[in-house]
This record gives sequence, structure tokens and C-alpha cells, in this order.
Amino acid sequence: MSDKNERIVLDVAYQPQVRTLTDTRRIMLDVIIALLPAVVVAAIQFGFHAIVVILSSIASAVFWEWLYRKIFKKEASIGDLSAVVTGLLLALTLPPTAPWWLPVIGTLFGITIVKQLYGGIGKNFLNPALAGRAFLLSSYAIIMANWGVPSGLKGVVDGTTMATPLASLYSWSMPAYFNYKTMFLGTIPGSIGEISTLALLIGGIYLIVRKVISWRIPVAYIGTVAVVTFLFAGRGFGHFEWMMYNLLSGGLFLGAFFMATDYATSPVTLNGQLLYGCGCGLLTVLIRYFGGFPEGVSYAILIMNLCTWAIDKAFHRHQFGGSKEDIAAEKAAKKAAKEAAK
Repeated sequence: MSDKNERIVLDVAYQPQVRTLTDTRRIMLDVIIALLPAVVVAAIQFGFHAIVVILSSIASAVFWEWLYRKIFKKEASIGDLSAVVTGLLLALTLPPTAPWWLPVIGTLFGITIVKQLYGGIGKNFLNPALAGRAFLLSSYAIIMANWGVPSGLKGVVDGTTMATPLASLYSWSMPAYFNYKTMFLGTIPGSIGEISTLALLIGGIYLIVRKVISWRIPVAYIGTVAVVTFLFAGRGFGHFEWMMYNLLSGGLFLGAFFMATDYATSPVTLNGQLLYGCGCGLLTVLIRYFGGFPEGVSYAILIMNLCTWAIDKAFHRHQFGGSKEDIAAEKAAKKAAKEAAK
């Protein structure tokens, strides 16, 4: 037991800070469990190759994290399963036709540059999986836009690749075989883990029930997309129809439940989480409407990741009370931080 005059300082600058008896490994295991329905749908619709891409991504993410920490003589961290989650999430954002080596490059960037170079879990300012995807999209644009035909549509369309519902939507046409049912269940082309809204919804609800994530970010995110797309429908579509197609296609549910809620890169203040979710939703719609790519989820979340510190600062609750020594120590710490930043 420490002496009564000893001051114990808790550094809350890094996330996650969890006030429960759980730990990082348990949280990451819950995320993996929540993603299993999406993995099962991917295996059914895209076959064995999709599983190869997923396994390659997970294995390489774990390897790069182990190698980095080994080279720089840091304590091993692969046991917390965060690298497994990063590899899994990155794989789920890739097209099912992606070669096995593509996620190896993506995880190299996401794990070593975005995560470990900044100190490891909780200290990264961008979501490593999304940063890896953005790197791959800028480096291998043709491969990243090659969408395989799911098993549920083979025989309905000719060829081995086809346009996604979101690409068709923003070409102002929607083929008859894309409807609410096929998009909700997952009989559509798209990234490995984004095609089934039902599977992602099951996983998201599981995380909320387990209190791994808060409802605020995904509800604010999805709700903002719903409101904006309902108000500003595309030509040739009704308002409700345009809204539903935007909600059920693309990576919205994958991003809202599993990417935007990342502890290290999302706000900790409650009102800040709502603003963050709304910002992600608005940027997603703007990129879809006016951007060069039909999907805007990845870049919307990455942009809002960069705004997290400002959002938390704006909604920071001031503490009233406390001893004069505590207040003086806090002022001194802030002054020292400002001088160090100059």
C-alpha cells in the first residue's frame, strides 16, 4: 500500500481507458466475435479465396507487430489481439478478388507506420486498418476496384466481375437484381465484409450489448447519412428509395460499428461522440456525392480521426472543486506542456 502522501498520476492521454474488470484482450475478442457473421457471409458468397485473403491479412498484421517490437526491443504485444483485429478489419475492406499479398502490404503500413511508430495500441491518431486501406487504394487503384460476383448472382450476370450497388447508384441506375432484400442479406458484390447489412447489424448490436462500444457514434453516423440522403435524393429516385440504397450499400455499417468506434481515434466525451458520428455521416455523403470514388466511408472516418482531439477539447467538462495543490499542479502541467510545444 502506498504512503498517504504519495501522489499517483494516471495518464489518460491514451486510449482505451476502460472502467471495468475487462482488459484489452477481452475487448478485442468481442470485436472478433462480432465480425464472425460477416466472415461467414463472405465465405458463402465469395468462397475460399476470401478466407485466404482474411488469413493472410491477420497473419501478416501479427507478424509485422511482432517483428517491429522485436527489432526495437519492446515488450511483446501480440497477445492483446489488437493486431488480429486490425488484420481482420483491413481484410474485410478489400475486394474478394484481391491477391493474397495485397493485405500483407496494407498491414505493413497500418501496423508499423500508423500504429507502432506512434507508440502502439492506444497512441495511434488514425485507425490502422483504414489507413492501410487508404494506402492500398492510392497504390493499387485497379486491384482495389475489381469486384467479384457473389455466388448468389452467378448465372444472373455474365462475367467474373461486376459493379457494386453503390457504383450503380451513383451512375443514376440500379439493376433489378439489386434490391432491399439482396442488399440487406448480402447477395451483392462489394468488399469482403461489407455486403451483408444483417450480419454487420448483428455484430454491432452484440458490441453495444456487451458495452464494448457506445450507441452514440454508430447511431449518429448512420442517422446523419439517412437524413441527408433522404433530403437530397438523386435524380430518378424517390427520397425514401435513395436513402435506403445509400444505407444498405457500401461500407456504412462496417465503418459505423467497427471503424468509427475505435477507442484510440474517437472522442471520449459523450457529446463529442455524437458530433463525431454526425461529422462522419456528413463527410461520407459529401464524398459519395462529389468525390472521385463512389464510397466515402474510409476517408470520412480518417478525416474525423484527425478532429478527435479538437472535439474532445471543445466538449471537455471542467472539474469544480479539488484542493489548491491539485489545481496548482494541473496549471503547472498545462504551462509546461505549452512551453514544450513551442
